Amino acid sequence: MMKGNVVVGQSGGPTSVINSSLAGVFQAAKNLGANKIYGMVHGIKGLLDDNLVDLGEKLKSNMDVELLKRTPSSFLGSCRYKLKEGDKDQYAKILEILNKHDIKYFFYIGGNDSMDTIKQLAAYGSEVGSDIKFMGVPKTIDNDLAVTDHTPGFGSAAKYIGSTLKEVIRDALVYDTKNITVVEIMGRNAGWLTAAAALAKGPDCEGVDMIFVPEVTFDIDKFVEKTAKIQETKNNIVIAVSEGIKTADGKYVCEASQANAFVDSFGHKALNGTARFLCDTLAAKLGCKTRPVEFSTLQRCGAHLASATDISEAFLAGGKAVEAADKGESGKVVIFNRVSSDPYLMIPDIYDVNAIANVEKTVPKEWIVDDNTNISDEFVKYAKPLIQGELPAYMVDGLPTHIKL
Repeated sequence: MMKGNVVVGQSGGPTSVINSSLAGVFQAAKNLGANKIYGMVHGIKGLLDDNLVDLGEKLKSNMDVELLKRTPSSFLGSCRYKLKEGDKDQYAKILEILNKHDIKYFFYIGGNDSMDTIKQLAAYGSEVGSDIKFMGVPKTIDNDLAVTDHTPGFGSAAKYIGSTLKEVIRDALVYDTKNITVVEIMGRNAGWLTAAAALAKGPDCEGVDMIFVPEVTFDIDKFVEKTAKIQETKNNIVIAVSEGIKTADGKYVCEASQANAFVDSFGHKALNGTARFLCDTLAAKLGCKTRPVEFSTLQRCGAHLASATDISEAFLAGGKAVEAADKGESGKVVIFNRVSSDPYLMIPDIYDVNAIANVEKTVPKEWIVDDNTNISDEFVKYAKPLIQGELPAYMVDGLPTHIKL
């Protein structure tokens, strides 16, 4: 039985299933008898402003919880706010606000940078003898959290990418003239999302012709040469590239077309324009029609193509974090251990946040094949269980309906 109140926040980029994790935290805390379950409006930044909402007043019925699970993006709002490491005045202010509301359990749903927040607060709490439990709930479409087999949000984004690329390929094959489509997919340093382009290939689809991920150096001259070689036998070419591919000098390819890129508080430079630059290069070198396609934010919150497996695991992760905190755990993150891929069997667990925060998991090099231009069947075997099933949206007037704060 939980003693004291609960607070939960969402941080970083949104996903199709981040609200399912929120629903999991809310439902588990409610079942364990938490008095009040607060939500941070805009994550830790909102907490520092003492901007909290009573989730019990917002989620009054089981239907509200079910609708929340089917609603994409961050119900509570998000932030990209970095706590300054070692800033004890800021840590003390956070604890003061938590104590003011008799909050004994703190849950943060997010990715790599969000787990850094848990790491810092748990360490400070331990240092000053606080009894508040700090727990991380994993979330990121990038699938780059260390230790865990995969991260909630990735499965649905991968499903969106595989499905949409099948449609892009069908579109590209309509005409018998030479045409090259370059599809830009999110991924700064880890190519898990771009690798998901490999899912498009099947009995009914030829698949993309090449896939380029940021784990390996990108050579523009070789790229043009390989594309020209494929064009000798094929009129219509579809290529998937990560927004974060880099040349040998360490520069992002997209920097060739960017004048002034935005940089966030974590030092992350905004990446876009990779597909446009490569299409312009191919058009100039090969003299054919090219078309850049940026999935951009579309791949993050495509809840109409969300994976039922992803939704259920996100909900499970939220509940697992609450159960662990209720048993006295703090400074931990929920992880998934895969027992089997066929049949798919996964077991949730918790792990020390210090081994996860600020550590980036990338696509294994052995899964990048064909002279770094494609992704192996091993990745497909890994990813396919994560995209299975659908949880139909509640439709109103022909469109999906969502819950909002």
